[in-house]
Amino acid sequence: MSDYALMWIAIAAAGLLAWATKFAGHVVPETWLENPRVHRIAAYVSVALLSALFAVQSFTSGTTLVIDARIAAVGVAALLLWRKAPFIVVVFVAAGVAAGLRALGWG
Repeated sequence: MSDYALMWIAIAAAGLLAWATKFAGHVVPETWLENPRVHRIAAYVSVALLSALFAVQSFTSGTTLVIDARIAAVGVAALLLWRKAPFIVVVFVAAGVAAGLRALGWG
């Protein structure tokens, strides 16, 4: 089978999986979803997924672990958020730190 055909099979499978997930949301009894444990788990899962996305995007390049200007920018952003700076200020300052360090040849 060609790579082109395999790609379309994967696309169709992903579409079916998305449909099945949405369908499952409609057929699950509402009493199961109102359980406080489900709400706690849902909150933890979203935090874990966002943390994993942050870690992958901040500390890796391809398949290697890297330490570059992104680490310093995240540190500056964390410091500014801790000091309760407005979010737009945090974004611009962190981007400026990353750009400045890259201009200096780091990262």
